[in-house]
Amino acid sequence: MSDTNPWVSCAQIPATPVTATPAARSEPPLTGPHAPQRGVPAPVLADQLPTRTRHQAAPLWWLGVHGGAAETSLAALVPDWPAAEHAWPQMPGAGGVRVVLTARSNMRGLRAAQAAATQWAAGLVPHVEVVGLVIVADAPGRLPRPLREFSQIVGGGVPRTWTLPWIEAWRLGEPPALSGAPREVRRLVDDLAAVVRPGAVGTVNRKETR
Repeated sequence: MSDTNPWVSCAQIPATPVTATPAARSEPPLTGPHAPQRGVPAPVLADQLPTRTRHQAAPLWWLGVHGGAAETSLAALVPDWPAAEHAWPQMPGAGGVRVVLTARSNMRGLRAAQAAATQWAAGLVPHVEVVGLVIVADAPGRLPRPLREFSQIVGGGVPRTWTLPWIEAWRLGEPPALSGAPREVRRLVDDLAAVVRPGAVGTVNRKETR
């Protein structure tokens, strides 16, 4: 892992050691920093997401970093994992909360994801454990090279990154469901279940997809 914050070239920060995850846990491996970093400048206030008090306990929250980031569609997949409605969730008197960021793969979405990841990395939301980032395709087909490269930069600043393809059924208003969902969606749910409930039975045959 690089010692330099992937978003701020002028900031030198200590590397965060990544501990290998035991195979028996079946958790997705860490590919980026798993905790806030010293020396990361905070994004400007206008680019920061607000914090909202929640009274609903949840093992995981989907946090869309901009409008149309698919957090509502993703939240429909697992009833126990609600949408955070574009704000960092905070539980009064409770410990930390787990959050997975969601963004579209266009430049607006990736920049919003970068700002949210930087807000977390700067230590501005210490009650939040960011599990990773889900980048949802904003159109059918392969991403243009500038977006592919920028998505790699943004993804390097969060613990894990997943990419989901364009899902025409969701665009047409069909209720999202794991049954019949693309393999990438089911694999995402498997990976997140392994993080919040180690050893949970998945929906996808690992030998088939890895």
